[in-house]
Amino acid sequence: MNILVIGGGGREHAIVWSLAKSSRVKKLYCVPGNAGIAKLAECVPIGVMEFDKLVRFAKEQAIDLVVVGPDDPLAAGIVDAFGAAGIPAFGPNKAAAEIEGSKIFMKHLLRKYGIPTARYETFDDYETALAHLRRQQPPIVVKADGLAAGKGVTVARTIEEAEQALRGMMIDRVFGASGARVVIEDYLEGQEMSILSFVDGEIVRPMVPAQDHKPVFDGDRGPNTGGMGTYSPLPHIDPAVVEEAVERIIKPTAAAMVKEGRPFRGVLFAGLMVTKDGPKVVEFNARMGDPEAQVVLPRLKTDLLEIILAAMDGRLDRIDIEWSDEAAVCVILASEGYPGSYPKGRPIEGIDKAEEAGALVFHAGTALKDGGYVTNGGRVLGVVGRGRDIGEARNRAYEACGLIRFEGMHYRKDIAAKALAARRN
Repeated sequence: MNILVIGGGGREHAIVWSLAKSSRVKKLYCVPGNAGIAKLAECVPIGVMEFDKLVRFAKEQAIDLVVVGPDDPLAAGIVDAFGAAGIPAFGPNKAAAEIEGSKIFMKHLLRKYGIPTARYETFDDYETALAHLRRQQPPIVVKADGLAAGKGVTVARTIEEAEQALRGMMIDRVFGASGARVVIEDYLEGQEMSILSFVDGEIVRPMVPAQDHKPVFDGDRGPNTGGMGTYSPLPHIDPAVVEEAVERIIKPTAAAMVKEGRPFRGVLFAGLMVTKDGPKVVEFNARMGDPEAQVVLPRLKTDLLEIILAAMDGRLDRIDIEWSDEAAVCVILASEGYPGSYPKGRPIEGIDKAEEAGALVFHAGTALKDGGYVTNGGRVLGVVGRGRDIGEARNRAYEACGLIRFEGMHYRKDIAAKALAARRN
């Protein structure tokens, strides 16, 4: 089969890496791809939002299947565009992708169907939102309604911090139109947990759980990012809690989308908080998480392409999906200044040494220049260590990080520390 993957980050590198192992793949393309992906697939310089060009390219290359990675094209209807041209595309259509494209839609859906989430209110008027905010007790969470590259959420420890976030979203428009409406919700206390699931309508096949680290600095300090690292499995979270999340949250949400006339087909990402009252929804995404995909897909033993085809053909409930018992830990190496503005074009050294040491290195923001890798994004690389348990995988990931260098490189030193601390206790 000729496969086209849409996107150019670490998630897409992990997807391409996983698909490349399938015996059914004849040719892999990636649009636009990156320097690491180029070792596995032919990268084509077309923008992910250039639907007409993408459809034309897919027809010219006789593409049999499109796999969509990022959120923006899904929310804009890329699956609908390929479908109209008769080209199968794996991912939700525009109506179903609104579960990520609008936090207000998502919260209203959960409220309507009684699915556990934080208490909230929504606003499209700044003064009304500000008055509500000043009646709350911190910590409080302020979210831009629309897509914001994973950065449109502020967990405010003070009302002053919340007011600043609200003004940035609704008045200064730091996230553009995405901040025209906001969600103000209660802060949830507990352990974060991400569960990605292959979904076809009401058929849900959960993947192994992972835990992300959103804030940029150790100890969960600093502004939110797209994710600074993740790990899987979660030995400190009872499997019964994972099962509860699937049965009380993910399956009912898939069923709710069907009832709303928006059946979801693709990968549904549930961002959860395990509270003293059980798991509750923090967010839903309409695609694989980044960097969650970088630890979940390396644990997948079943052919990813076969799973996707089963979902496309209505056979998702009949395919066996196997997972490795091996642990995986991913540490994101970021550019100086990220998640704010950052430089590009800085030479990267040591990727080959890290790979020789046994690490998986997924490229997120890289390019080729004069025969070498250079930085080309805020999150540059995802370095994945694997081992018998979290401790061994974590050690291997950080050893590999120590072999890679570029000017201004920074990364969190406490990825997976919560799991190790819980195990010691």
